Amino acid sequence: MRAYVGVGSNLGDRWEHLALAARELRASPGVTFLRGSRVYDTAPMGPSQPRYLNAVIELETTATPERLLETLLAVERAAFRERRVRWGPRTLDLDLLLCDDLVVRTPTLTVPHPGLGSRRWVLEPLAELCPERVVPGTGSTVAELLRAVPAYDMEPVGPYPG
Repeated sequence: MRAYVGVGSNLGDRWEHLALAARELRASPGVTFLRGSRVYDTAPMGPSQPRYLNAVIELETTATPERLLETLLAVERAAFRERRVRWGPRTLDLDLLLCDDLVVRTPTLTVPHPGLGSRRWVLEPLAELCPERVVPGTGSTVAELLRAVPAYDMEPVGPYPG
C-alpha cells in the first residue's frame, strides 16, 4: 500500500526531528521510506507558538492503515511528543494523509486526513510527490485541491533530511 504522511516539527531541533522520523520509519517492519518532499518553513496554526518545518513523505507499507498509525504514534513518542494543547507546539507530528484509494472512518483514524483539502502546508508538499492522485471522497486531484486553497505564510527551505 502506498501511504503519504504529513511531517511537522516546531520544537527543539526541527531538522533533526524530521530526520528522526525518516530513520525510525526506515527501521519499522513492513515500512519502506520512498522519498520526501521539500521542507517548508510555515506559520503555525492554532495558539501562539514557533514556526514549523513541514513536509510530506511517501511510504510503501504492508501494514493496515490502523497499524501504520500505531507505527507513526510510536515514532512521535521516540521524539518525545507531548499532547497538551490541541494544535499546540510539538517536537514531531506525523499525520496519515492518504493510503492508496482507501477511505477509513474509525474512532481513532480518518483517511484521507480531514484537514488535507484546506491546508496549503500539506497540499503543496504532497503535490510535489503525487499531483495527479485523486483524493478519495473529493473527486479532485491533489493539484486541483492545491489550486483551490488560499496562499499561506510558507517557503521552501531545503530537501527532506535523511
